[in-house]
Amino acid sequence: MKPIWIVDDDQSIRFVLEKALTREDLPVRSFTNPRDVLAALDEDEPQVLVSDIRMPGGSGIDLLTKVKARLPGLPVIVMTAYSDLDSAVSAFQGGAFEYLPKPFDLPKAVELIRRAVDESVREDVSDERMTQMPEMLGQAPAMQDVFRAIGRLSQSNVTVLITGESGAGKELVARALHKHSPRANGPFVAINTAAIPKDLLESELFGHERGAFTGAQTMRRGRFEQADGGTLFLDEIGDMPFDLQTRLLRVLSDGQFYRVGGHHPLKSNVRVIAATHQNLEDRVRHGVFREDLFHRLNVIRLRLPALRERREDIPTLARYFLQKSAKDLGVEAKRISDPALAKLATFDFPGNVRQLENICHWLTVMAPAQVIETKDLPPELLDARAVSSGLAGLVSPSELPAVASGGGLPDAVPAPFDAQSHAALANGASDLSSLHDTVAVARPFAADGAQPASAVAPSAASIEGEVPAWLHDLEREARARLESGQADVWDALTRQFEARLIHTALELTRGRRIEAAQKLGIGRNTITRKIQELGIDD
Repeated sequence: MKPIWIVDDDQSIRFVLEKALTREDLPVRSFTNPRDVLAALDEDEPQVLVSDIRMPGGSGIDLLTKVKARLPGLPVIVMTAYSDLDSAVSAFQGGAFEYLPKPFDLPKAVELIRRAVDESVREDVSDERMTQMPEMLGQAPAMQDVFRAIGRLSQSNVTVLITGESGAGKELVARALHKHSPRANGPFVAINTAAIPKDLLESELFGHERGAFTGAQTMRRGRFEQADGGTLFLDEIGDMPFDLQTRLLRVLSDGQFYRVGGHHPLKSNVRVIAATHQNLEDRVRHGVFREDLFHRLNVIRLRLPALRERREDIPTLARYFLQKSAKDLGVEAKRISDPALAKLATFDFPGNVRQLENICHWLTVMAPAQVIETKDLPPELLDARAVSSGLAGLVSPSELPAVASGGGLPDAVPAPFDAQSHAALANGASDLSSLHDTVAVARPFAADGAQPASAVAPSAASIEGEVPAWLHDLEREARARLESGQADVWDALTRQFEARLIHTALELTRGRRIEAAQKLGIGRNTITRKIQELGIDD
């Protein structure tokens, strides 16, 4: 192991630390000023640097900056007198591993240095792994099965259907299949069929001729032409409109297609890889997905496991994403403690790998120290059970008399939808149906003008009010439509309800769609499609 460097002009400090670290079998090298440290860096480097702030011949803050420029991953512990606390905090924020106030307790100082050594050794191993980081990570058996399947398909042009939850990394698998195929030198073209409006999707896929429709002033090549000789990745294929499925089936069958407004057939030399988070067999049974297209796509099926099914990969992925975020932001990569990693691994990650990546990006920006501790994790991870807290505690009708006689509910009872849906969304409700159920269960308790009886999750305790007017309006509209015998009651009112849920989630997240989708328990592509379909202004 490399030595620990101690920089201090106080001979007694150097002596005490040298003796204590030597007893711990840790090699030590001491310096009296920053100039000697910088000169020694030309020939050697430390495992950990422990430096005073105020010294003759140079500042410890300046030394920290110069050392970090040369060795970004080196843990630096800054020693300071209590009067220098502001300087220590500045150094801490500038990349120091930790600060050690003087006078310090010697056993605690040694413990801190030992922790810095452990982090340094771990980071050395991580850095070696990062230099040869593969395009996909995973030691879990389920991921190893995926890797083996990619290997078996490496010399094949067969159509592949990738299934898995939103955010699990289906496009990464598609890119790996392309990279390791005979078409690797050709283009890889991806299109999300759920994110493009129905009226434009046909033109996006097959292109259009000039004058084919209003606004088509020039000829445009579609994705099938762009992917010629390579791979076309059709993401969220389960959301493709039914009439376009027929055109796609024809291309897959005979390799020919027409541009929109075109009269001459074009030949397609494209390998198709499709992906979906939906159960296509169910969609076939419900008549919204063509059975013949399903069988054409379902030649080889790869199921990508959810992150909660491969928890052993969470530490590796978290460290990788912290490194990646730091590189993207141009800052020093933060380290994460073992207790924080253990807590991270207990979370279910409804948004899968994409959610973990977003959390690591958030930690890179928001965590106050270079070492991420459990307390630094986002609130939704610290209270994973809060997912369902907004739906708990509804009072049954049999309990209403006790409530009326002073059974413990507050005078102003929170509204069953507004308070609980805000609470559930703020805490990451798992899906839309749970919020539908909140209203369905709570609504009867407000019949005949009575106040709804509902206990509230702590996060919603401050939100009080009556049943929202829009919910009364929705009920009246439902009654009117049902009494008049209209056939589209379900679809029409579901659209209104979904629009209100999405609007509430966007309001809570200040318009951030990805975060809103995670809170609602739906995919990024789904919320984008719903916003377009429902005409929501976010």
